[in-house]
Amino acid sequence: LARNHLACIDALHAASARVISSGWYVMGEEVRQFENAFAQYCDAGHCVGVANGTDALEIALRAAGVRAGDKVVTVANAGMYASVAISACGAVPLFVEIDGDTLNMSASALQHALGNRPRAVVITHLYGRMAPVLELVNFARAAGASAIEDCAQAHGARLDGKFAGTFGDVGCFSFYPTTNLGALGDGGALITNDDALAQRAIQLRQYGWDRKYRATAAGGRNSRLDELQAALLRVKLPGLDDANRLRRRIASRYVDGIRNRDIQVPKREGDADVAHLFVVRSTHRVLPNANKLAAATAPRKTSKLCPAKVQPPAAN
Repeated sequence: LARNHLACIDALHAASARVISSGWYVMGEEVRQFENAFAQYCDAGHCVGVANGTDALEIALRAAGVRAGDKVVTVANAGMYASVAISACGAVPLFVEIDGDTLNMSASALQHALGNRPRAVVITHLYGRMAPVLELVNFARAAGASAIEDCAQAHGARLDGKFAGTFGDVGCFSFYPTTNLGALGDGGALITNDDALAQRAIQLRQYGWDRKYRATAAGGRNSRLDELQAALLRVKLPGLDDANRLRRRIASRYVDGIRNRDIQVPKREGDADVAHLFVVRSTHRVLPNANKLAAATAPRKTSKLCPAKVQPPAAN
């Protein structure tokens, strides 16, 4: 990660110094400027900064009206973040199958699950590859369910010129350091074109306040994007598209170079894939056998160079 920042290290130091010298460290101008810049980048009406990507999902669910006992459709292979957010709302996750080629939510599986009358659907764009979002969002809306996009791995992905996060009711992002647009710590945001939903999210990220010290929205919490992280993200945002192009070129080298009939490589998806991860499928997954596992967990042998325990000096 340190190597990734060499090209903009001076700008990052300058941004850090600007925040430190400002004397304003929470919910200040840096957050407002980043929210405006990211909303403009994504061509969205609103951006609401929060503490991390999981909070973005939970706040989006609450802002969309998800309450305890509601059902929310998601997938089981997306790192459990949506599941944690759903459970935090007191709702019940309904797991549906994925498409075998894209590893994203299957549209036909969602269509079947909508018979359970879920309150919302969380559409995850996994590994940087956009799900069949047009079809999924249309199915969700026809069933009266909110469509929430989990874009934690898909910053800058586009389908027909439209950005990930702008197809559904709300899009949720993580700025964890290893994401395509990573902070130097935790951070998150949600984007939306729904004015009322954005206002609810703004309340929910800060105790449910409609004004200072007056909480009127249930489910509010302390989840604010840090002023320093917002300043650093402002430095890195202009380079996102170039970084994504580099990721695609690297992924293309893997696609062209891997020639093994037992390995299935991801399909090229153009701008709809920002190559967050390059995940292959294999017909021969190698799992550790009992002997290897035992060897890996056995106590290490001691040596004079690396003793397991320091012995007390011998008595005179």
